[in-house]
Amino acid sequence: MAFGRGAKMDGRRPSSPSSSMCTTTTVVVFVALCMVGAWMMTSTTVFPVEPTSNKKSEPIEVSTSNKKTEVKDQRAEVGFGETDEAAKSGSVSSEKFEDTDNNDNVPDESHSNRDAPEEEKFPENTMEKPVEMAEEKESPKEKEDSKDSFDDANGKSEGQSAKEGGVTGQSGDEEEKITTDNDVEKSDGEKKEDQEGKSEDDATEQPQIEEKVEESGEKEPAAKANEVFPDGAQSELLKESNTENGSFPTQAAESKNEKEAQAASKSSGDEITYSWKLCNSSAVTDYIPCLDNEKAIKKLHSTKHYEHRERHCPAEPPTCLVPLPEGYKRPIEWPKSRDKVWYSNVPHTKLAEYKGHQNWVKVSGDHLLFPGGGTQFKNGALHYIDTIQQALPDIAWGKRSRVILDVGCGVASFGGYMFDRDVLTMSFAPKDEHEAQVQFALERGIPAISAVMGTKRLPYPSRVFDVIHCARCRVPWHIEGGKLLLELNRLLRPGGYFVWSATPVYQKLPEDVEIWNAMSSLTKSMCWKMVKKTKDTLNQVGMAIYQKPMDNNCYEKRSEDSPPLCKETDDADAAWNVPLQACIPKLPIGPSVRGSKWPEMWPQRLEKTPFWIDGSRVGVYGKPANEDFEADYAHWKRVVSKSYVNGMGIDWSKVRNVMDMRAVYGGFAAALRDQKVWVMNIVPIDSADTLPIVYERGLFGMYHDWCESFSTYPRTYDLLHADHLFSKLKKRCKLLGVFAEVDRILRPEGKLIVRDDAETISELESMAKSLQWEVRMTYAKGKEGLLCVQKTTWRPKEIEASM
Repeated sequence: MAFGRGAKMDGRRPSSPSSSMCTTTTVVVFVALCMVGAWMMTSTTVFPVEPTSNKKSEPIEVSTSNKKTEVKDQRAEVGFGETDEAAKSGSVSSEKFEDTDNNDNVPDESHSNRDAPEEEKFPENTMEKPVEMAEEKESPKEKEDSKDSFDDANGKSEGQSAKEGGVTGQSGDEEEKITTDNDVEKSDGEKKEDQEGKSEDDATEQPQIEEKVEESGEKEPAAKANEVFPDGAQSELLKESNTENGSFPTQAAESKNEKEAQAASKSSGDEITYSWKLCNSSAVTDYIPCLDNEKAIKKLHSTKHYEHRERHCPAEPPTCLVPLPEGYKRPIEWPKSRDKVWYSNVPHTKLAEYKGHQNWVKVSGDHLLFPGGGTQFKNGALHYIDTIQQALPDIAWGKRSRVILDVGCGVASFGGYMFDRDVLTMSFAPKDEHEAQVQFALERGIPAISAVMGTKRLPYPSRVFDVIHCARCRVPWHIEGGKLLLELNRLLRPGGYFVWSATPVYQKLPEDVEIWNAMSSLTKSMCWKMVKKTKDTLNQVGMAIYQKPMDNNCYEKRSEDSPPLCKETDDADAAWNVPLQACIPKLPIGPSVRGSKWPEMWPQRLEKTPFWIDGSRVGVYGKPANEDFEADYAHWKRVVSKSYVNGMGIDWSKVRNVMDMRAVYGGFAAALRDQKVWVMNIVPIDSADTLPIVYERGLFGMYHDWCESFSTYPRTYDLLHADHLFSKLKKRCKLLGVFAEVDRILRPEGKLIVRDDAETISELESMAKSLQWEVRMTYAKGKEGLLCVQKTTWRPKEIEASM
């Protein structure tokens, strides 16, 4: 009994029942105070033995049972958000704390006046002044040390709960104050009953706390052997539940709980379901969302400058799937594909009827044949290519001249045969009456995009192409101040060549003569020098070759400022949806400026750091730019050789058209040099503008916004590679539309390789599975992941509503 223990500790026994009421009351109060004092001494709080002394007493160690008593007392008397039943039972199970991440169970500390000093939290009482005095005698260093330990263990407002083995978030000092205040309001008998109840409950609770400590595997230092700390998971819960917000949850806690719940849901196999439908477009199997936007095209006020052939993207990217042509087959492998493709894959015959006599394309049974001809090279592109070099040896295909732009490419036979001279050609043509010409090119394994020279700049940086070629490309270069030819001037590298093969060069019809004279005047005013005018006797065509100047001397000596020089504020590299300008950008000045001298010869330029990239600039990955470049290349060589080529089970003989959806320095493409592939390097418009570096290496690419559709036909790439692209896109647009675009441009049996954070990888894997793609590899380490999936021929049956 508590009373008996108190009497024994005092060394006296009550004299007799006949004592006066005053004496009895005095004894009871005294005994109660002794009990309180004894109880306080059994806590882990350090009290000075001599309150008047500056020396601190030795800590008094208590058993775990006493610590458990404190836990129970606090919850029962103060009521930290518990239900009445829990308070009565005094039970504090481990499950209770595992659920306290939701602040419905957070201790209600709103009564503690958190902004007030600790001594003002509770009403002053003369009976607890000795305790307060003892606390005040603690040295500032001791208090500071105590506070630091709280911050490290369970956050600022945890007080001494962790130190004393409690899990309620109250300090021992506060608990003493709370208990004392309650005792003042109670009768002596009530206090005795409370003490007895607490002791009994303590004996019951003890094994649970010890078991929890053992489960946590925590081993405390000798000085803290009596402390009960929760395990790591519980510590986080305690930190979360210790905020002084009363019974109201915080947004941070709610969000954290929801994310954890979603992650748990994903790990348990509950995945988001996706409902796919076929696109309902008049373009059917050839649907290009940004080029087949009929509603936007109908609203155009003019088509004079080919506005109807430019990009007009839907406000929301489509999330539908493009159907496959009937009888679609696996594409023929390179290099055989350069000469023939399956007719069922590109079932169009109009171009064969219209251009068959020029050896563009012919129909032969199940195949479409490509004899290698063109409007200006009926007898084959290779002879035409060699004729250019014979006329101008300095052009040096595959050495000095490595990256070429082919304007109005047709079926891209010129670019296709340039591979034989180790030259990379970016071919483009509009989606017009020359039905599916770019689609033919890509089906053949030749790089090309759908684009037009209209009212906007082409999506390339300035001064990057070694040669620009136009063979009967049907572009009126000379009109409107030469605006279109000036766009080529922006793209052409200083010292680069423009090869123009067209009837005005070699025919004497009045219209041809007029165009020739206009072109001669325009090129002279642009300071282009005609270095060669020759004829191809076999093909009976002629060509004129112009060279762009290497410096600004000619511009400064012109008698007329026409076309004018661009303003100093003009950024020649800005190319995404930028209107054309009829002006000439000034050429770079200085030995360390891009474009001031010609790159290294191919193939040395592939691996050598560009001369204008040095340590004075910071690279994309944070190192000095030159070191960044070298580290990036070394990284991708290692990844490609050890993982992509040999570790993923990809048959690279079946891979030809490759796209790096987020190229940085072009390291991925450079590492694939030994494979018989070409890589379209995409630099997203919201990424660092490193595309000029890609071109400097003898590679090519373009700018693009992946929140929009890409300017290519469906089913045109064998492999797409995305390094930390999708996680960045999630901040700007919905991934579902982006993944639908990936499905559109990827061929059946084509591969998608993604390197990204684990959360994004999981999301993409779910989308791929919903499309019934084959998951070939998924790997995660820490927060990073790798995914390789393969597209199948599956298509949904349902067609979406009218677009």
